[in-house]
Amino acid sequence: MKLHERISQDLRVSIKSREPERTAAIRVLLGEFQRQPEKELSDEQVYAIIRKLIKAERELLAAAGKEESPFIEVIGGYLPSQAGDDEISAWIAANIDFSQFSQPMQAMRPIMAHFGSRADGNQVKKILQSLNS
Repeated sequence: MKLHERISQDLRVSIKSREPERTAAIRVLLGEFQRQPEKELSDEQVYAIIRKLIKAERELLAAAGKEESPFIEVIGGYLPSQAGDDEISAWIAANIDFSQFSQPMQAMRPIMAHFGSRADGNQVKKILQSLNS
């Protein structure tokens, strides 16, 4: 089952179980899906939309001086588990030959290609900086 379909099913479940915060968050997410030009969204497109919404919500919370919101918890639950720093560092050590690159940051492309949505670009950048400093 595609992630988009699972989220639609979760909306029905949250409505039936009377969870207003979860229902509202899922409705916002589904509304964002409908604004996309494609009708069928891949899981990677759904992850990108979720990350964009979470980033926007965090910016709003930061402006208001707050930390977290139920909205972020609900939609963040649909993202894949993030790779930890140790896992990324171990993969880099085993698979990346820095002699192939003129600058260490050029290794970002193969690293991000391997981890995909499981790693944040800023997280990988910090790891690369710490390895080559």
